[in-house]
Amino acid sequence: MKALQPDTRIHNPTGVRIQSTVDIPVPAADVWKLVGNFGGFDRFITALECIQLTGSGLGQVRNKTFKDGNFAIEQLNTYSDSAMTMTWTLIHTSLPVGNLWAAMQVEALSEGHSKAVWTIQAEPLETGDLHEAEVFKGFLQGFADGAMAEVGRVLNAG
Repeated sequence: MKALQPDTRIHNPTGVRIQSTVDIPVPAADVWKLVGNFGGFDRFITALECIQLTGSGLGQVRNKTFKDGNFAIEQLNTYSDSAMTMTWTLIHTSLPVGNLWAAMQVEALSEGHSKAVWTIQAEPLETGDLHEAEVFKGFLQGFADGAMAEVGRVLNAG
């Protein structure tokens, strides 16, 4: 019998890469308080019903449930309060995404003015409505742009 070898379905995606940015007249620390909360994305992704966290710190897992019944399970890879950056990886989803890596970062542009950048690199499922690269890219970009616009609305209203 052949010995089994370590393997994983999670790998760094090589597919579509998008970025969405919000540039707002708000201090970087306040922006990071919102977008740097791994369990708080439901504050600016209006399609989310709820988020449940399992564990804490690096390796923690979040289960995002969307209002339309879809879900995404993701794991926190890196996190730095001082650098205002974090990355995470998709573990499993009901959405037409085969693999996904994402990063959020906040940069102070001046005192009281900053920008947040959400980067997503992902691969579509090989079947389904979004398997064409440009269609998939449009889906990701629209989702991220909507969320980042909401970041601006939430922080400018506060």
